[in-house]
Amino acid sequence: MSAPALHISRLCKSYGKAVALADLSLDIATGEFFGLVGANGAGKTTLVKCALDFCDIQSGSVEIFGISHRETAARSRIAFLPERFTPPHYLSGRDFLRYLAKLHRRPYHEGRAQAMLAALELDAAALDKPARAYSKGMTQKLGLAACLLSDKDLLILDEPTSGLDPKARALLKQELRRQHESGKTVLMTTHALHDVGEMCGRMAVVDRGRLLFAGTPAEFIRRHGAADLEQAYLACVAAQ
Repeated sequence: MSAPALHISRLCKSYGKAVALADLSLDIATGEFFGLVGANGAGKTTLVKCALDFCDIQSGSVEIFGISHRETAARSRIAFLPERFTPPHYLSGRDFLRYLAKLHRRPYHEGRAQAMLAALELDAAALDKPARAYSKGMTQKLGLAACLLSDKDLLILDEPTSGLDPKARALLKQELRRQHESGKTVLMTTHALHDVGEMCGRMAVVDRGRLLFAGTPAEFIRRHGAADLEQAYLACVAAQ
């Protein structure tokens, strides 16, 4: 049996006296499309940062495909898009994609880059423009394109639809489905419960650093006797 894409065991993280994560354990299987849900400040981004070894933890452990997150090799199979993505303002779109391809140890192919931009409805002319000339939506699409072109086994996307208009959101979801169907593991943090119900095989709810639920969206709705995910979420957090 293969190791989970992400194995988190009894993770604790505090910032001074403020508890960000409290004894949190979670497994995400290889090949899953997983949604991580919670309010602002619930601990979603902190959980991702701890998993990627971007910050110290007080206790607990994280493994990525069976390798400790402390090891550089653990991150070799990951592409990550942060919530507040800002590319170097002086690089053109093409230079940025070339740079990320080099970091991911992948060759840069102009045709693939243009096809990915088209899939996300970003004009190919953006490749020649400096990032400082991009709108928020264009910047988000550039970051998404870099991740999706990486061909990594695990895509960790922190609020990936932020700044996207309705059509761009729909196109992104279409592309993420293609990535998942090709065998990629996708971990997405989001506030959009509709997207979770539509796309994710499993989900987790985090509130004030604690894991309140992990399972399928249908199980979440049934557990709370709700009509939909939004009502189930309200019932879940209200019960705490």
